[in-house]
Amino acid sequence: MRFGSKTLAIALLVVGLVLVNYLATSIPARYDATSEKIYTLSPGTKALLAKITEPTTLDLYFSRNASGQFVEYKNYAERVREMLRQYVRASNGKVRLNVIDPEPDTPDEEKATAVGIQPQTIPGGSQFYFGLVATQADQQKVIGALNPQREQFLEYDVSELIYGVGQTDKKKLGLITSLPLQGSPGMPMMGQEGTEGQFVVTEWEDTYQIVPVESAATDLPAGLNVLAVVHPENLSRKLQFAIDQFLLSGKPVFIAVDPSSVYFRRQGGQAAMFGGPQPNVSSDLPQLLGGWGIAYDPQKVVGDLENAEVVELRDGSRVRYPVWINLTQENFNAKSPPTAQLESALLIEAGSVALKAGADLTFTPLIETSSKSGEIPTPALQFAQPDEIARQITPSGKKTIAALVTGRFKTAFPDGPPADPEPANPEKKDDKPAAKAPAPASPESLKQSKASSILIIVADTDWLFDDYSVRKFSFMGRSAAEPINDNLSFAANALDFLSGSRDLISIRGKGTSLRPFTVVRRMEADAAEKYKEKLTALEARINEVQGKLTELQGKKSEGGRLLASPEATRAIEDFQKQSSALRAERRGIRLALREGIDSLEDGLLAINLLATPLLVCVFGLWFWFYHRRRA
Repeated sequence: MRFGSKTLAIALLVVGLVLVNYLATSIPARYDATSEKIYTLSPGTKALLAKITEPTTLDLYFSRNASGQFVEYKNYAERVREMLRQYVRASNGKVRLNVIDPEPDTPDEEKATAVGIQPQTIPGGSQFYFGLVATQADQQKVIGALNPQREQFLEYDVSELIYGVGQTDKKKLGLITSLPLQGSPGMPMMGQEGTEGQFVVTEWEDTYQIVPVESAATDLPAGLNVLAVVHPENLSRKLQFAIDQFLLSGKPVFIAVDPSSVYFRRQGGQAAMFGGPQPNVSSDLPQLLGGWGIAYDPQKVVGDLENAEVVELRDGSRVRYPVWINLTQENFNAKSPPTAQLESALLIEAGSVALKAGADLTFTPLIETSSKSGEIPTPALQFAQPDEIARQITPSGKKTIAALVTGRFKTAFPDGPPADPEPANPEKKDDKPAAKAPAPASPESLKQSKASSILIIVADTDWLFDDYSVRKFSFMGRSAAEPINDNLSFAANALDFLSGSRDLISIRGKGTSLRPFTVVRRMEADAAEKYKEKLTALEARINEVQGKLTELQGKKSEGGRLLASPEATRAIEDFQKQSSALRAERRGIRLALREGIDSLEDGLLAINLLATPLLVCVFGLWFWFYHRRRA
């Protein structure tokens, strides 16, 4: 009977453990103990999920059993799976998750390829699939390849995918520019050839319906979702007021100004040859930018001595030109979605932007120069040779070329809508003043943003041209192009970020689940510093001995045999012994480098293996003594 009771108790214990595990995975309550709450959905994501009206299906494709696959990807796949389960729990039944293992030569693999999941190659030649598809009604969006390197933006990418699949129509992008970004058809009857549009417009047209806005317009077209103002020239005051109210109403704005437009400087040279008017080389919106609290000087160009691009002069020589800035990954904000994955960019004679003192806004640099940067007056570029520019730059610290500005902006028109003067009519000869019609009643203008507004400002415009972003070539009789840097990616990312929902924009990058073992890193650094000099001297001695040994062994007779004099033989044997002893000493030093780390790893392993059994034993002994005392 006692044996049967024990068996029943063990069986009940096993059933209890299974039930506890089931309840732990089923109960929606979770506690996220990570420092950056990487396992907790942001309020923006929860708000976005609450607005879903149609059922959405998420299909996660992951080749679970692909041979040779990195452990990093397997761990990240589990991280993605757990994140998606949180979306399902927070959606109140609107989001459903399917996890699919597309094994080779199966319908699942064909389906993965058909929906746009990109096969990723493992060293050795085999491939695996790891991507995500969102489907809502007849709409479908895809993340072709999930990568652990983008883990900090996992929530943003998934939320953007779900938000995008719910959008049925292209958004409207208002474009105000004096640059020929869209090209022109020309006038063949007048002998004028058309100009080809820039690839940046092609990128934007994939996502938006572009609505051109003339600089003389007095208002913005209705229904715009986002506004881009690029190298503005001679904008009417009423149009500037409309831009101001557009931003204050909560709609996003992208502005690119330039202290020195290379495009217009070249146009000015051609105009001078034919006696035409000179175009505005610099662009600015002083009333808008100043009123919003943004500092920008159209008469100063930034030069970066560290990231200077190498240019070729007319005589064939090559010099570093610091006002042509070749940016690298370190110059981009790694925590902001528009620039997080960018690695290179080329900016041409750019300016800088900053926040005015007292402005109550959040200013986030997106692109910064190195600390070896300074500013020079724009007119100096017209007279100084490229090799002289560097000598004129006095480094004064990092400069912000592009920034994300958010917050409650104040209007740049505190006195209300401007009244443009009525144009004179030269044909009108009657001196009697005409009766002025009363101005139509207009709604009260905004004095401050209704909620948080968002603006991206870039102090350069030449980077949008194909000359500095793509390499054109002919392929099978057709013109084609390939990116030479991330200029186009930044242009697309910036507008995609701005046009996202307010909930999506509020989502920020988080940390990674791959936590660095800082104690081990510190121990490795200390050990390396301790043995650095000794190891360096030892390496030099080994190289010296090996060099002499090679020299002796290389002295051969015409028949190809080693010279076998007793002296040479003894010298070779001596150097071989020295080399062996030195290598043994080097192994000892390298072992010493790992000694403390290996000891720590052994201790942690022992704790991991013994902690649970010890706790069970302690609890068992306490339980036994407790019941014995009661008995």
